[in-house]
Amino acid sequence: MTASQPLAVLALASGSGTLVQSILDHAGDDYRVVGLIADRDCPAIERARRVGMPARVVELGGDRDEWNERLGAAIDEAGADLVVSAGFMRVIGPALVERLRGRLINTHPALLPSYPGAHAVRDALADGATVTGTTVHHVDAGVDTGAVIAQRVVPVEPGDDEATLHERIKKAERALIVEVIRAWPRPGRGEN
Repeated sequence: MTASQPLAVLALASGSGTLVQSILDHAGDDYRVVGLIADRDCPAIERARRVGMPARVVELGGDRDEWNERLGAAIDEAGADLVVSAGFMRVIGPALVERLRGRLINTHPALLPSYPGAHAVRDALADGATVTGTTVHHVDAGVDTGAVIAQRVVPVEPGDDEATLHERIKKAERALIVEVIRAWPRPGRGEN
């Protein structure tokens, strides 16, 4: 790949696919989306298929090691420069994380290291936080413990509940992930 070619991005998702949709909507000269992998049949798969993007499901079945092997093979087939966990609600095994080191990133609905895990918005509200936000970070062997790449602050407003706060975080998250992908170093342009 030359520096003038767009970055090849593969998305991983488990749910509605709003992050995937934002990534798709902003693809262009900086990056192209080469596929989507989900861990189950979900609306993200349909979003990808509607625009003719390769999409497949690698369901969690059998043991975790075997699932990670199938997931790794599917990622390899896509030929991506960058793998974006965009609402992918599975923990990827340490061997696959290590193999993808430096090119596997995740979005998280909190300002890490605060509120890691699957219930970040609920946890921020329960803690009485006045601000929270979104983080894009490298994936490592822990849960939401990788090095932070970028963050965006979202204030907690009076009367917020989990749904209203999460929706505002998602809006910030969709913009932030596109900014990170657009700025991602291409081979030949430096290392990340």
